Amino acid sequence: MFTLETYLTPPRPRLLAHRGLALDVPENTLLAFEHAWQAGARYLETDVHLTSDGEVVISHDPTLTRLTGSPAAIAAHTMSHLRAVDLGSGAGFCSLAEALDAFPTARFNIDVKVTPALLPTLAVVERLHAEARVLLASFSERRRRLIQQKSPTIATSSGRSAVLRFAAAALCHAPPTWGAVALNGATVLQVPEKIGSAVLVTDRFISAAHRLGVEVHVWTVNEPREMRRLVERGVDGIVTDRIDLAIAEFGSAP
Repeated sequence: MFTLETYLTPPRPRLLAHRGLALDVPENTLLAFEHAWQAGARYLETDVHLTSDGEVVISHDPTLTRLTGSPAAIAAHTMSHLRAVDLGSGAGFCSLAEALDAFPTARFNIDVKVTPALLPTLAVVERLHAEARVLLASFSERRRRLIQQKSPTIATSSGRSAVLRFAAAALCHAPPTWGAVALNGATVLQVPEKIGSAVLVTDRFISAAHRLGVEVHVWTVNEPREMRRLVERGVDGIVTDRIDLAIAEFGSAP
């Protein structure tokens, strides 16, 4: 039986391939995930939206603008239409189900970008019995809590408001219970090292998280020297566009 901890059983540091490995192929495609996997990645980070016909599609942006120049919304298209969109290198959009099927032993870090995609995402994960190998994330703490309520055995990472409450509690040397209340059952804190000029991931922040058994993953770090510095400070995971460099620095998990 899987538990919340199942997702986090491989050795640290956790190296998460941000939208796959997209050096010369389109991001968030089966091709980008394949390149990341071949480089040694065992954690694939991605994002999901919902199509007009109710399919969970892998896409970071809510529109096609950045990738194709079209202002059309992802939510305005069917999955079959999006599959046919040429993103380059012969790749198109793929569904979450297709990605989970294509990489059956990979762990996926999935950012649920919009509330309408939440329940369909859970349905896909449960249908494919992938609960033990996914972590669901959202910038919206409300959305993250809804995930936890609907499927309490799936690992989650805190939304922005919870991260800020936790950071304030850590800064003030508050009792661990304050941090636990802020996180409300989240398994991981996935954060940038800094917000503007303010350092978020301090030694105190890391220690406070570890006292609660919560991991700290930092995004998006592409320089091996910075990856090494953060890991040596106690950070548990690195989210990176350059999983190839991260694997070269730390090696691949079994």
